[in-house]
Amino acid sequence: MEDVEIVAAFKKAATKEKAFTLLVKKYQEKLYWHIRRLLPAHEDANDVLQNTFIKVWNGLDSFREDSRLYTWLYRIATNESLSFIEQQKRKAVVDFDQLGDTYSNSIRADENFDANRLEWKLQLAIRQLPDKQKLVFNLRYFDEMSYDEMSSILDTSTGALKASYHHAAKKIEEFIKNH
Repeated sequence: MEDVEIVAAFKKAATKEKAFTLLVKKYQEKLYWHIRRLLPAHEDANDVLQNTFIKVWNGLDSFREDSRLYTWLYRIATNESLSFIEQQKRKAVVDFDQLGDTYSNSIRADENFDANRLEWKLQLAIRQLPDKQKLVFNLRYFDEMSYDEMSSILDTSTGALKASYHHAAKKIEEFIKNH
């Protein structure tokens, strides 16, 4: 079913739940991995994903369709992820940079961790990035999103996004070279 059809079905009382189930099945994996790249803990990513779908349920009736459904969903997931990160920063007793070390340690504690494997180095390098660069890098590199789509999701100019991606890629390259 196409996104336009899902939205139309959602707006009818008789098919609302079925349409939402289709939407969840279609997008939950993509959104989960988008969120998970921002939040290292599976439980946190699941909580944020659930909050994302609650917001989608509550807002889909008023979705104006002036952007693609996919873009709208990513915007909600991104905002929920960033809100979660901000909440964690406020709750943290320790400095958030130290919390980043804790996240890096949780990656290293994974039973499949091998420091010599490039994908682990990449994950550790991404964890070192500032939140905005991490988000832009993930959207571009993993989700293969265009700068125009990112601009619509993040409400940031294309030029600023290109600069963020460039800086993130340079930092990742340096991290991988030095570790």
